[in-house]
Amino acid sequence: MSAPQHSDLPPRRIDSILAVTGLSLLVLSVICFFAIILATAAHAHFDTPFWHIVGILVYVAPILGFALLLTVVISSFVRRARANRGR
Repeated sequence: MSAPQHSDLPPRRIDSILAVTGLSLLVLSVICFFAIILATAAHAHFDTPFWHIVGILVYVAPILGFALLLTVVISSFVRRARANRGR
C-alpha cells in the first residue's frame, strides 16, 4: 500500500483575515439584533446616534460578512484549481 498524500495547500494570511472578519461581522449583527429586541422590551428611546448605528449594522454587517466568506471560498477554489492544474 502506498502512503496517503497530503496535498492540502497551506492557508494564506489574507484568507484567515477575511474569514475572521466575516465571522466577526456576522456575530456582531446577531448581537445588535438581540440588543434591539432587548431595548424594545425595555422601552428604550431609539433617537440617539448609538441606536442608529446599531440599526444600520443589523442590515449591513450580514451582507458584508457573507461577501467576505464567499470571497474566501472562491479564492480557495481558484488556488486549488491552479495547484491541481500544475501537476
